[in-house]
Amino acid sequence: MDQTGFDPKDNLMKNFTDLGLNETLVKKCKSLQFNEPTPIQLQAIPVILDGLDLIGCAETGTGKTAAFLLPSLQKMNNRPGVQILVVAPTRELVSQIEAAFGDFAGKKQRCVSLIGGASVNRQISELKRGVSVVIATPGRLLDHVERGTIDLRTVKTLILDEADRMLDMGFLPAIRKILKAVPDERQTLLFSATMSDSIRTLAYSVMNDPKVIEVSRQNRTAKTVKQLAYPVATSSKTALLLNLLEKEKFERVIVFTRTKRAAERLAHILTARELRANQIHSNRSQSQRESALRDFKGGKTRILVATDIASRGIDVDAVSHVINYDVPQAPEDYVHRVGRTGRAGNTGQAITLVSPIEELAMRDIEKLTAQKVKRVVLPDFGGTMSTYSATFTQPKKKSGGYGRTSPGRGFRTKRAGR
Repeated sequence: MDQTGFDPKDNLMKNFTDLGLNETLVKKCKSLQFNEPTPIQLQAIPVILDGLDLIGCAETGTGKTAAFLLPSLQKMNNRPGVQILVVAPTRELVSQIEAAFGDFAGKKQRCVSLIGGASVNRQISELKRGVSVVIATPGRLLDHVERGTIDLRTVKTLILDEADRMLDMGFLPAIRKILKAVPDERQTLLFSATMSDSIRTLAYSVMNDPKVIEVSRQNRTAKTVKQLAYPVATSSKTALLLNLLEKEKFERVIVFTRTKRAAERLAHILTARELRANQIHSNRSQSQRESALRDFKGGKTRILVATDIASRGIDVDAVSHVINYDVPQAPEDYVHRVGRTGRAGNTGQAITLVSPIEELAMRDIEKLTAQKVKRVVLPDFGGTMSTYSATFTQPKKKSGGYGRTSPGRGFRTKRAGR
């Protein structure tokens, strides 16, 4: 039973009609083959329809977008002005939410997406025509607020999606400015895959007695994902990656790197090996990013090389494998990367290439998720089990985990540009 007093077993007796959605939205759900509500939808939709503030914590790929869009759209009226404001951290996630809006919205419900890399003049033109829903990244939204090209005083529902990523990317000052631009009397919905102390602090400072829904344990990976780690010498990482991609039957793969430069280098190498690869990171133009995602979803490319900035906005249900070429700097990023596979009831596999210097970082990931990841040592790539064994036999230190210790542990420097 979660913090709302809801028993998940009730899912056996519920459908979208039982949750209070109107007939029009129920029909749209059926047309999209949404036959049964997911746990987050089951619990969040009635709370949102009741007009209450909500904090939703759920694993990625669990239907969070529909959980907040469906009831929010039902609550809209015919009054002019922006009624729903959705703020998300990346362009890709904004595009994903906008596509979902198109699936659910009525003919008179108009939406505009405000993202960097797209034409400001076109966005201004759309805003002048009148919209009831705005979906935006914090930076571009704040740009329009400061230009005076958007009026947020009519907002009834504010939705902060992937709030933990927005804080991680340094958007807290922008979010606070946005909060000053919307009415104090509003419904606020905050969704996050992980729930840190900073998220709780933000939530309770801007929300009115929010209901808290946790449909899964915090900072855990999905049970549908098999996790493996391959110890490897730093100089042999690329060779091991190529070995896995060329010899194993991986259907659709996302390879995550820590930096844009590494993503570009790997994408070029994979393309030269005729492995049908593309890349997505913040140095790519919006059209290039959209094209890369479209080709990946459509099967034109089999491998997508990405940085963490894109890990939240890649909405592809059939990703068979996630490969962490670099161990992520923040343990929470591992959860989001791995969340790209094993979605929508599918099984998936997450593989992490771990160099000796990254072993401590991998240990902190295992602490965060409370899961030990099985090590697999392949010959000829310089990997050994000795570091891993030592990691779990040495006594625990009083200092915090990776990312929370002194500089002597290595990795916790300024976050790399992505």
